[in-house]
Formats: sequence, C-alpha cells, structure tokens
Amino acid sequence: MADKHLVIGQSVKRLDALGKVTGETPYPSDVNIEGQLWMKLKWSERAHARVRGVDVSAALALPGVVAVFTSLDVPVNEYGLVIKDQPVICGPGGDKLGTDIVRCYMDVVAVVVAQTEAIAAQAVGLVRVDYEDLPAVFDPEEAMQDGAPQLHPDTPNNIVAHYRIRKGDVEAAFAQADVIVEDEFHTSWQEHAYLQPEAGLGYIDEQGRVTVLVAGQWTHEDQEQIYHALNLPPEQVRVVYPAIGGAFGGREDMSVQIVLALAAWKLQRPVKIVWSREESILYHHKRHPISVRARWGAMRDGRIVAIQARVIGDAGGYNYTSNKVLGNANLTVSGAYDVDNIYVDTYAVYTNNIPTGAFRGFGAPQALFAAEGMIERLALALDIDSVTLRLKNCFREGSILSTGTPLPVGVSVPQVIEACAREAGWVQEGETWRKPSPTQPKEANRRRGIGMAVGFKNVGYSFGFPERCWAGVELRGGREIEEVIVRQGGADVGQGAHTVFVQMAAEAVGVPMERVRLIASDSAETGSSGSASASRLTFMAGNAIRGAVELALQAWHNEERPAKAEFTYRPPKTTPYDPMTGRSEPNFAYGYAAQAVEVEVDLETGLIQVLRVVAVNDVGKAINPQQVRGQIEGAVAQALGYALMERLVVKEGRVLNPYLSTYLIPTVLDMPLEVRSVILEYPDPIGPWGARGMAEMPMLPFTPALAAAVHDATGIWLTSQPFTPDKVVEALRRQGLGVV
Repeated sequence: MADKHLVIGQSVKRLDALGKVTGETPYPSDVNIEGQLWMKLKWSERAHARVRGVDVSAALALPGVVAVFTSLDVPVNEYGLVIKDQPVICGPGGDKLGTDIVRCYMDVVAVVVAQTEAIAAQAVGLVRVDYEDLPAVFDPEEAMQDGAPQLHPDTPNNIVAHYRIRKGDVEAAFAQADVIVEDEFHTSWQEHAYLQPEAGLGYIDEQGRVTVLVAGQWTHEDQEQIYHALNLPPEQVRVVYPAIGGAFGGREDMSVQIVLALAAWKLQRPVKIVWSREESILYHHKRHPISVRARWGAMRDGRIVAIQARVIGDAGGYNYTSNKVLGNANLTVSGAYDVDNIYVDTYAVYTNNIPTGAFRGFGAPQALFAAEGMIERLALALDIDSVTLRLKNCFREGSILSTGTPLPVGVSVPQVIEACAREAGWVQEGETWRKPSPTQPKEANRRRGIGMAVGFKNVGYSFGFPERCWAGVELRGGREIEEVIVRQGGADVGQGAHTVFVQMAAEAVGVPMERVRLIASDSAETGSSGSASASRLTFMAGNAIRGAVELALQAWHNEERPAKAEFTYRPPKTTPYDPMTGRSEPNFAYGYAAQAVEVEVDLETGLIQVLRVVAVNDVGKAINPQQVRGQIEGAVAQALGYALMERLVVKEGRVLNPYLSTYLIPTVLDMPLEVRSVILEYPDPIGPWGARGMAEMPMLPFTPALAAAVHDATGIWLTSQPFTPDKVVEALRRQGLGVV
C-alpha cells in the first residue's frame, strides 16, 4: 500500500469526458447490429381491468411485422426488484394468479417486433385488447380502508408495508411538554428526467448467450430478473451497459430489459427498442408522493421530548422499491435528532396510480421536509433560533436512533450544521446563534428571506439486506507493475464512478492512473457489485478494490506473474425493523448534509427566486473533489426543480403532461445565482480512505430550507410541494399579503 496519496483527493479528469463531449461515446440508442429488428410495446388502456383477450391477428397481418408476443410467450410471467408482483406481459393464461390483470397504465399487454420502428408502431395500434373493467382506487388513504378495491390478492387493504417506531412513552412526554406543534406535509411525484430515454438492444452473443445491451444500475440484478422470467440458467443470460445517460434511481427497475431478451431469445435475431421522451415519462416509475402528519413537543429550554408521525406513501400499482423507500422514510421522519420518545406509523400503499420507486434520496427528502419543517415551527414557538435548536438536539457520537440502537461511529451532524450556519452568515454568541437578516429589495412587492435545514441518510443497503461488493485485480509486469487490470461491476450512471474506481485502484497499488485498466458493467466479466444506488458505490467498490489489491500484492511479492486476486467486501451487518417496536440496527454508515437557502419572493405573482445556496456535505474523504462538487451542484438543481416547479399532473392514474414542455425542469436561468459547495472531510472509520457516500445527501435539505426561507421572507408556511406560484399566492392571500 502506498503511504502517500498519489491520486486520492485529486480532481483528475473523468475517463469518459472526451468521448462524451465529442459525441463519440455510444449510448444504448447509438448501438446497431446488422439485420436488427425493431420493437414497440402495447401499453394498458385501463388503470385497473382484467384482460380477457388480446387479438394480434391484424398486427401480424401487417407487412413487415415479424412477431407479436403476449403473456402466453413468457415462461415465468413475473418480475419485480423486491417483490415479483408485476407480470412481464399482462394477459390471460399462465400459472400465476393475477397475471391477467392490469393495475396501471404502464402495464404491457403485447410486444410487437417488426422490420422497422415505424411498422412496429403502426402494428401496436392494430392490437385489440378485450378488457373487463375493475373498480379502481387512486388515493392511498382510501385504498387502505375496508371495502376498497384490492389490487393484489395477498395484500389486505392494499398495505404493502407497515412500519412502526415505538421508542419511550410518547403520551407521557407530550403531557410534560411546554410547547407542542402540529402540521401536515404533502409531496408529489417527481419525474427522473434523465437525458437518455430508455433504449436497448437484445441479441445472441458469440457464445450463444441471450445478451441485453441497456442502461441500468446493476447488471447482475437485471440479469437475474431476465433469467428468472425466461426460465433460463444464469450463465445463459448476459447484461452489458454502455454509456448511461443518467439514472437517479429511475433505472433500478425493469423497463426494456426482459422484453428485449424475450424477443431476441424467441427469434434468435437482434432486436432494438428506443423509447420516446413521452414514453419515458409515462412508463417508468416516479418519486413517491408521501403525506406526513406530524406532532412534536419540546420543553421551554428547547429540548425536544416527543415526536409523533403518520407517514403514507403511494406505491402505485406495484411495489418496485416502495417497501424499502417507506422504510427509509420511517427512519428519517424524526430528523437527525436524538429524542427519547418517538411514535411513528409508516405505510406503503398500492393504488392504481403509476408505480413509484427509487429516486435520489429514497424517501428521505419527503420525510425530512416534514421533520425540518417541524423544527422550524418549534423554534418559532420557543423563540429560539433554529440553528441553536438543532444543535441542542442533533445526533452526536453515541446518539440513539429512533430504532433504539446507536449510530455508527463517525457522526458529524453538529459539524455540518455549524459550518453551514457560519457560511450562510449566522453569528455565534456563546451557545446561541443569530440568523442574518437579508438586505431587502427596494420594490415593495418583493421580500427576501433565508432558511436552513439538515439531513442524514444511509450509505449502502439497509435493514438486513445482505450487502456486499466484488472486485477482481490482476497485476502484470516484470520487475515492476506495468499494468493493473481491475474488474468491478459498478455502473457509472454519469456520476463518475469509473474514474473513482481507477483512482482508488491506482492509489492502492501505488502506480499512476495511466497504468490501470478498468473492465466494468458486464455481467459476464465481473462478479456482482450491487447497485449504483444508496450512495454506496465509492464506499463499497473502494473497499472491494482495496481488498483485492492487498491480496494481489501479496501474490506479486510471492513472485506470481501475473498476480491475480478477487475480494468480496461485506460491511457490518444490519438488521430489519422489529415489526412491533421498530428496533433495528438499520445501517452501517451514514452521510450528513446541511443547506442554507436565500430567496426572493414576489408578493404579486408568487414567484420564488433562489438567490443563494450554501451546501455543506461531510464526504469523509473527497476522492475526487471536482466530482463531489458536481454532485452537489447537480443535486441542488434537481432539488430546486422538485421544490419549485416539477408538477406531474395525474388524473385517475393517467399522466396528463408527459412532455418536457409541460413538465418543467430547471434550466440554467432557474439556477441560484450562487451555489457554494462546502466539502467537509470527517473520515468514516470503515470507508475506503475514510470516504462516505454523498451523492444523495445534497438533495435532502433543500426543500425544507427553501420553505423556511419563504417563511422568513413572508410569514407563510408552504406545506405542499412543489411550491408553484399559485400555491404561494393562495397562502399570501390567507396571510393578508399579495394581490387580493
């Protein structure tokens, strides 16, 4: 091992930078094979119905159509990342109960393959489906009631998951509290809006394997879902990722993978599909709409003594990762605070809306919107500055989580709060802090304010999932190491993971980066890395690569040429929630972040302009500081869209604005005038070189910090995201401000 850092901590240029800016790097939609066919999908035309029959005769009769696949063509007609509760193709027949039922508009009822994309699209319109309409439910609270339409036979009251936290005696604590505040918070769907819509190519490779070239977040999980559905041996299925144009959790679940494999396997010919932007917005999962009813109690001195919350998340028609997302919301809804008495009930609920799943922050942005909003309300009620209140109650080393177990060593919540407060202009006076007063504009209709929030979230998989990550290393050369070949399956979804893998390998071996060659994102070439999610890849892959390098160096010193080694890193185990009390050891590592947001509000139009963001993140060790800053700035952009403008219009399960002209995401003109990225480095004891994952953390505090800033400017509380101008104007009118 090198004692001195060669490349760790350096802002080295990304490996894929040149190819991407020149357009030479191929994405899935760019790859073609001679003789390839084209695929289009026939989607459900109902939110909830039984498919009694699918007539494909007219489609098959169209010249140029090669095949139309239905439910009868799928050997094992089920899939799902956590629960296999969705048919690959909905329709009659099959051994599993319920595969003839569509539960949302993104269910597939037929797969058309033709000589050209245009012919395939025309043929889709010729497929006739006989539906028997079933009663539908679109509100999760209604879906939980007795007598509501049931979407899945083994899920009473449509409750996918119910988590409880029972810590201390909440009722006694509320009876003791000097101040009690209550409120409700509501969040909506969010579209991932990654640059590259879903696309892929299925073919039979030179070894006879069913191969899918696609953009995803975990090649081996995609492989598992494919071979399960096709009932093939694992070694007969291969998944390869070329360049990936963004993900944010939106590629964790299946889109085109299984149907491409099915068509290529059945036809023994290459088959390609490229979704339009409209199809992408309509037919992949979204961020969860979550509602929180919260009640917090504190003593006059600012000590928080009781937290109670009821959390309900809309899973849509299928689970995807809903039970995991709501498990995370259950943990984070009480915030980054050490409180003795906590009582939480959290539900993930099936509805006939579009399914929801992983999205950057994984339930924590919604939960922390409520938690940080309640801190602000307590601070106001107690007449204590919110930074002072946060520091009095926040997690520290040895703090006990709501789950009744201590946080892993390496807690830096006080440090991120203090750094953020100082950078944003708060003044410390002993143990108290004083918020700055922004200079007000001259126009009478404009007001400025500043707000702050703090967040925390897991690094890596949680609640008992068997977390692990594989790496292989080969050292080549004579007297000295001339080449290092690293095999690591982790996906680079645009975050620069592959560059960091090479940096860490070079550092561990003690050679320049130029001597390292990475083989990644091919299930036939590597062991499983786990997903590019949960802010885990730097942490997990770094430990796996470091372990493999240690073994390879031992072989090298024993004169083995080439020296080869494999290593699977397994972090400390976690445990699931106790079903009645919520007791668990939920995570082995966390990331911590705080943000301050300064805004200007137009009292006439309700328009909110974000002027400045101070984003503080403890990353443990910045392996590549430039990429860390990029993650912070990207998260701020995505969080700004979520908080202010991204409004997915859904009526009775159907998305009504599936275009980027009507679903608005931020442009450069919407960005804050200043984003100040502050990188703290308090090493995680078990992270590689001290690094802890950070990609999701800057997403967490923005919405509540923005809400606090708007309150500081106007006195109104915004409790329903996104904070569109109409909501602001309505709240201002209730407050007696703005134009009546």
